[in-house]
Amino acid sequence: MPIPSAVPRLAATAASLLLAGTATTTATASATAIADPTAAAVASAPQRSAPGPAAAAATDPAGFDAPLSTRGRYIVDAHGDRFRLKGANWDGAQGSWTGSGDAADPGTHHAGQDSHGIPLGLDRAPVARLLADFHRLGINTVRLPFSNEMIHSTAPVPDVAVTANPELRGRTPLEVFDAVVDALSGSGFAVVLNNHTNTSRWCCGVDGNERWNSSLSTGQWADDWVFMARRYASVPRVVGADLYNEVRRDVLDDPNWGLGDDHDWYEAARLAADRILTEGDPRLLIVVEGINWTGLPVDGLPHGRPVLTPARTLSHTLTDAHKLVYSAHFYGYTGPRHSGATGVGETHDPRYQDLSRTELAAALDEEAFFVEETGRHYTAPVWVSEFGVGSDETGAAARAWFGNVTDYFAEHDADFAFWPLVGFAGHDDWALLRYDGGGNRSGILDGGDWRATAWQHLMTAPDLTGPVPAVPVWRMLSTDHGDAVASLRVRATGDWDPGAYKAACPDGARLAGLSHTGGRGLCTDAGAGDLRAAGPARTVVTDERYVPAGGDWASGYTKYQCPADAFLIGYSLRGARVSAALCVPARAALPDAGRTVWFDRSDDRPADAAGGDFAYGSRKGQCGADEYAAGIAFTTRVGSRPGPAALLCRSLS
Repeated sequence: MPIPSAVPRLAATAASLLLAGTATTTATASATAIADPTAAAVASAPQRSAPGPAAAAATDPAGFDAPLSTRGRYIVDAHGDRFRLKGANWDGAQGSWTGSGDAADPGTHHAGQDSHGIPLGLDRAPVARLLADFHRLGINTVRLPFSNEMIHSTAPVPDVAVTANPELRGRTPLEVFDAVVDALSGSGFAVVLNNHTNTSRWCCGVDGNERWNSSLSTGQWADDWVFMARRYASVPRVVGADLYNEVRRDVLDDPNWGLGDDHDWYEAARLAADRILTEGDPRLLIVVEGINWTGLPVDGLPHGRPVLTPARTLSHTLTDAHKLVYSAHFYGYTGPRHSGATGVGETHDPRYQDLSRTELAAALDEEAFFVEETGRHYTAPVWVSEFGVGSDETGAAARAWFGNVTDYFAEHDADFAFWPLVGFAGHDDWALLRYDGGGNRSGILDGGDWRATAWQHLMTAPDLTGPVPAVPVWRMLSTDHGDAVASLRVRATGDWDPGAYKAACPDGARLAGLSHTGGRGLCTDAGAGDLRAAGPARTVVTDERYVPAGGDWASGYTKYQCPADAFLIGYSLRGARVSAALCVPARAALPDAGRTVWFDRSDDRPADAAGGDFAYGSRKGQCGADEYAAGIAFTTRVGSRPGPAALLCRSLS
């Protein structure tokens, strides 16, 4: 969201280093497989108030069929047809107070708009009319921010906050949020829940909401997500969980992607995603935003906007390989290494609006849209879940940027959501729709808004529609800091190697590659789809009993080989040493002709390097897309590394 007034606090405060950080504790939780997660989620969903008249009145038969999932870089509906997220952010429930002054004074709220902790505009127009205006914009998706504080607030909202929707009087912020979710779903909109802040206040500077665990533990944060996922599990068009907004530096420390500490956004997102899909609602898309800012915005010191670049070398593998969406935010006044500040905290780095059209496209590709490359472990849809500019903007650079960035989204058939959707007339010129105290609307639908041309182009540009062909899935496994068991079928059969770090491919995929060091693996369903037979059968291989006489495919090395007509889906390590191989039976007989792929001295991968670099900086071996892995070889010789050294790769046909 727009933060120009907040950013200078980061540089000024951090430079002084006078504030003490508050330690947080990351709580760990292990997900338990459940027989019917959808039914369980609905059955255990918290009780909610019945939808109000607003929800009943807002219906649109021209909706879509949920749930949504992914195929390569595209999001698809329940029929496999493309569903492009054309959205906007209906904010307010995340909080509007700026953190300074009396919260009862509207002047201390962003743009003088006191949201009272609920979506903006409910005091000015009936929900049914708001939704009708949303439809006129052409959007099909609403990103709905909320705070953790909103979830737990028990005080009813003041009557003045719902003047135009009197049926909502006496309800808590969460109950008002319920009514809005029900109304949006009933009107045909896809709803993506977004945990925007911990506390109910305006984001995003040094505000106590820099990370998912700034004001609560990681375990409590994940608990709140399970609560919200269960709460809306029976609402058909709640389609996604956007895990946290604009993860960024606090006064003393940066967030990171994979270090395994309390500030590890990669691991926190993995934990929350796992719990949402296994304990909350398995229908949901999981939206993981990149890291928004690291470092001090001071010339000469390291700083910048990593966005999604860390996913090139460490991407997420969920229990459902078709639920991951990555996201990013882009505003013209910020830049790849520019915080967005003016004055204190401003560096000499260019803003996005200072870049030429070609330079902007290159920056967007480098920071986010590389994720949509085909056939990589990180391949996923990219949702630009925030971008925007004000209708009162007169600067030539800012106006040109808005035209350039919307052209880029149109040309790349990108998923997007404008910030913000609703505001108060005379207060927030960024809002697409603004309402005065009498409910009169102004904004992009009503003429005189210079943004309308670019918006209309974005909304009407040609895009992919209809069925999206299935594409091979590639996903990486990482045992950097613990288990990486992505298979629910494997989890359901218990711990197959207690005390070891274990990794297993998501259901439907097989192991295709391993690294010699670092504990990384690569999974795919290329060439054969789901090979596994029905049922829970598995074989944990810890010796050479399945190596046939005369079948020594790695002489002098210890070989953990699958039984006949079985294939590898997982492995375990004790330190760097191979501990076990996890094999499962195939649904049909498998050929046994194969080859040995050695990678203890150099990489041995197919020429197309399908899946991408799944173990950056380590030697890797990989079977071809037309092969399956049937064994792992390693050595325990003194002076040699005991990690995987070779794979037995056999033809699928």
